[in-house]
Amino acid sequence: MKKIAVLGYGVVGSGVVELFYRNRAKIEKNTKTELDIAYILDLREFPDDPYGNRVVHDIQTILDDPEVGYVAECMGGVNPAYQFVRSCLEAGKSVATSNKQLVAEKGDILLQVAKEHHVNFFFEASVGGAIPIIRPLHTCLAANDISEVAGILNGTTNFILEKMFCDKMKFADALALAQKLGYAERDPSADVDGEDACRKICILSSLVFEKHVYPECVYTKGIRDISLEDVQLAQSFGCAVKLIGAVKRLEDGKILPTVMPMLVPFESSLLSHVNGVFNAVMVWGDGIDKTMFYGRGAGKLPTASAVLGDIIDEIKQTDTVLSQTWASSDNNNFVASMDAFTAPRCYRTTSCAPGVFAKVADAVGAKMEQTAENGCIIASCSQKTASVFADALKKEGVSVLAQIPVLED
Repeated sequence: MKKIAVLGYGVVGSGVVELFYRNRAKIEKNTKTELDIAYILDLREFPDDPYGNRVVHDIQTILDDPEVGYVAECMGGVNPAYQFVRSCLEAGKSVATSNKQLVAEKGDILLQVAKEHHVNFFFEASVGGAIPIIRPLHTCLAANDISEVAGILNGTTNFILEKMFCDKMKFADALALAQKLGYAERDPSADVDGEDACRKICILSSLVFEKHVYPECVYTKGIRDISLEDVQLAQSFGCAVKLIGAVKRLEDGKILPTVMPMLVPFESSLLSHVNGVFNAVMVWGDGIDKTMFYGRGAGKLPTASAVLGDIIDEIKQTDTVLSQTWASSDNNNFVASMDAFTAPRCYRTTSCAPGVFAKVADAVGAKMEQTAENGCIIASCSQKTASVFADALKKEGVSVLAQIPVLED
């Protein structure tokens, strides 16, 4: 009999327990061992819960039990989760986590601690919920030189943007609906301001490029300023507006991780068709060209599925999986600044007379791709050219109301 402990009995933690007992026979058959959840760590009591008798309030109880070999961390946040997870690893217990903030901020340290104690620290559930993306990156796609990853990494913002697109709802109304349906928290800042997607792109960047990328190194802009007019202009250009988390290796070898709203063309990108609370991650590699991973990015049982998948994998391992790791970084000199960012740009403007957009584009050395009475798209250019174009429009009496990059395939 091998024992499992669950840290945190909220949405995800209770989902882990529920799914484990629902599929216990299948999980035991898969791992070829008898398993049980011995402890559930939480500050609260659960007298009416069928597993309330497993609840403990002191992490030391779990640390002191030599029969507990595997821990599911579902607490969220960095403190006290970091110290609890580190202590478990140091006690020779493998940990699986759904905690994206913990992995984004402390993943390099915890991976090293796991290696030193010949256990594993897995985190499939930290990015994309039920979507398998972490394991494929370091196993199935390991023969590829991966140059870029981009995706829709936050279901709440994707739901809001879909409602703005399909139902012509204003941002505030779409957000209120997301909160009513339980897709957005009372304080939605982590979602709508891009913090959640930032943590996830940090994890993907660190894994793909093998050096820890911290959240403060990522250019992050959320969807709070996206208006219904922006979404409608994008639609007229054959695009959807999506919050895109991306990282790309540049020609000089540096990487550029970003989170920002982008126009995604319907004809050239499958990401434009990802709607609702679903997530999708596109990966570019020299062997695969590109491939996309799609599914539910959050939720009680989808996330629990990923956590238990990691636990099952950890049970099968005899030592640390060294392919799922990255090095600490003392500085961020391997991360490029936004000055290196290039992309086509969509400008929403005040009304503009025919020919003015093209005239300004020619004057600043930009190439015009599409125009409308209240906006245009210019071809891929640098940040500097994008700013010069906007300034030149102002000199022609055309005010720029919004500027949004366009995702290139």
